[in-house]
Amino acid sequence: MRIKEILDDTRTISCEFFPPRTEDGIPAVIRAVERLKPYSPDFVSVTYGAGGSTRAFTEQITTEIKDQNDLEVMAHLTCVGQAKEEIHQVLERLDEAGIENVIALRGDPPQGDTEFVPAENGFSHASELIEHIRGNFDFGIAAACYPEGHVESKSLDTDLEYARLKVEKGAEFLITQLFYDNEDFFDFTRRAEKAGIDVPVVPGVLPILNAAQIRRFTSLCGARIPHALDEQLDRYADDDRAVRDLGVEYATRQVEELWASGVPGIHFYVLNRSYSVSRILNNLGLPGHAGPE
Repeated sequence: MRIKEILDDTRTISCEFFPPRTEDGIPAVIRAVERLKPYSPDFVSVTYGAGGSTRAFTEQITTEIKDQNDLEVMAHLTCVGQAKEEIHQVLERLDEAGIENVIALRGDPPQGDTEFVPAENGFSHASELIEHIRGNFDFGIAAACYPEGHVESKSLDTDLEYARLKVEKGAEFLITQLFYDNEDFFDFTRRAEKAGIDVPVVPGVLPILNAAQIRRFTSLCGARIPHALDEQLDRYADDDRAVRDLGVEYATRQVEELWASGVPGIHFYVLNRSYSVSRILNNLGLPGHAGPE
């Protein structure tokens, strides 16, 4: 089922996982998915990994989740390190495997590179990839957007134009980059509406697991940590369990406010750790997503 059809019918809860570095780690990812399955996620997604380095495992895990867990699954696809013909072949395999949804991304440069360089005869932008998918396949297509602007964007207005272009080329809904101040999301959706972006915008939420890790993530993607939250991270910087508990509490409040505002869904960046997301969903008790008794 195309995810846009699910979004038309219900407010969604979804979870994002990433492939391991080696094939031996695949069962652990599947177990993380299975631990969250009792919460009835409306769909799950599997990333390409940093720089597209684990794309083969993405295909394998995506098809295993679809076959073994009866969950709607969305495969990530990026422009990194592949020619157009290679990406077309990936899409053909996903289509043959019964995958109905993809999220089309430009992707980050491989580790050690400072800027994105298209592969020879490759796509340069997510909008080009979306156009190719829409012109050759019948996938449901998602794209990314950035409430605080993409780290490479010259301005928020320029960044919004790229988001609008993705929709014009065929993206049916958008999922945001992580953020920790809901006002950044609300401001983005107001600007998006004025710009004529009329597809669902699903906020992406990353529960904090570790102080150093989240500071590294936000510095890489250009998101900011609000001052009050940053002070709390300083206070518990040497206590990972306390930071994880703080992350659960903060994300619970964040999602409560987002849900109350009428968002079309919530997309959790799980980082293959089911504990925090399960606790947040238990705290929220959302209809259809309250989990096991």
